[in-house]
Amino acid sequence: MHIGIDISPIIYETGVSWYVYHLVKNLLLLDKANDYILFGGSLRRYSDFKKKTVGFRGSFRTRFLPLPPTLLGFMWNTLHTLPVESLVGPVDVFHSSDWTQPPTKSFKVTTIHDLTPIKYPELSHPRIVSVHTSRFKWIKKEADAVIVPSQSTKKDLLELDISESKIFVIPEATDPMMKPAGREEVQKLKRRYRISGKFLLAVGIAERKNIERVIEAFERVRAGQDLRLVIVGEQRVYIEPSRGVIFVGHVPFHELPAFYTGAEAFIYPSLYEGFGLPILEAYACGTPVVTSNLSSMPEIAR
Repeated sequence: MHIGIDISPIIYETGVSWYVYHLVKNLLLLDKANDYILFGGSLRRYSDFKKKTVGFRGSFRTRFLPLPPTLLGFMWNTLHTLPVESLVGPVDVFHSSDWTQPPTKSFKVTTIHDLTPIKYPELSHPRIVSVHTSRFKWIKKEADAVIVPSQSTKKDLLELDISESKIFVIPEATDPMMKPAGREEVQKLKRRYRISGKFLLAVGIAERKNIERVIEAFERVRAGQDLRLVIVGEQRVYIEPSRGVIFVGHVPFHELPAFYTGAEAFIYPSLYEGFGLPILEAYACGTPVVTSNLSSMPEIAR
């Protein structure tokens, strides 16, 4: 059987990127019966596809094109033209990315990581809302199977009239790199980012991450304590600066275990997540978690 997978997100450093990377890498290791065609499109980062797939082993070939995601989105989500077979050849199954939904004669599989742009468009950029709304229209009409990471996201899809028989819940897992860091590694990290004393950790600055409320709560509990709040992400204009709060910007993935391990607790009161993977990452590093009781968080935290 010929299985096509759109791996376009793999060249970025996001949760979806790591999902695609590990999905494909492990499918190739475990599945010896089928052939894989890995497709990717990017204009500015075209050369990164080869770097990301250099360690893959198994029966596969690649088809990488210097096409910008905006063009693919317009062609496949808006016009819904040019079958994917015209780019990758005949396939029996095609797994689309989280950005585009191409027409195909094959069995159509996609993964929906969360539905923020559709359920809460006010929390997303208008362009992202437009892309996902167009894509979801074709998922609803044509998809044969939809993979979701949680029962919470399955419930969201049922409310949007996706047939239950098409939905498959497959929880995500942490990267093998997520494990407690050594004491010296944590100390080096704290020196590098000029973090003194004990600290609480928060990850992500998107509005749905509820960072303003985290800072507000921190200001209350910090009184009389030598405690910092470290936030992974850039300070946004809507976030008021506060004493004891340290924004460390974007950090390399390999540094996250030391951040989790060094923290007194991980604070994650998100308003909506398809799957709160950072909760599992903190647990894997031995760090207690304070989270919300909304969407997938209770399901993941318990």
